[in-house]
Amino acid sequence: MFIALAIAGWVLTAFLTSVYFKAGKFKLTASIDTLVGAGMTWTKQIPEFVVRLIALLELIGVAGIILAPAAYQFAGFEWALIWGVLAAAGLALTMVVAFVMHAVRAELKYTWKINVLVILASGALTAILALLPSVK
Repeated sequence: MFIALAIAGWVLTAFLTSVYFKAGKFKLTASIDTLVGAGMTWTKQIPEFVVRLIALLELIGVAGIILAPAAYQFAGFEWALIWGVLAAAGLALTMVVAFVMHAVRAELKYTWKINVLVILASGALTAILALLPSVK
């Protein structure tokens, strides 16, 4: 059971890392005009530092879902796993806020599928990381 959960966790981590790293890096490095041109029109309506802060939080979340489980599984640092759980939960919360924002802006017809997929994947990773110690 531990091996199956660990594999599922790493598959979800790979998916979420690709999504959040790409999004975070783009929001951190691109100009606001470039972000607007890419369809992120909300970035024009909030302060730039908030856009950059969201990007940094996404990138920190990516580091957390990679480094914490790796420290737990490969180095035996049991205390590290809680940081992975918190990082995955934080990424899920990020997407819940994004979902609400898109709903308020009447953009869900364009974004709901990826929002729901990433919320579910982040939630599943949170659950898997929380369950790992009990099935070891």
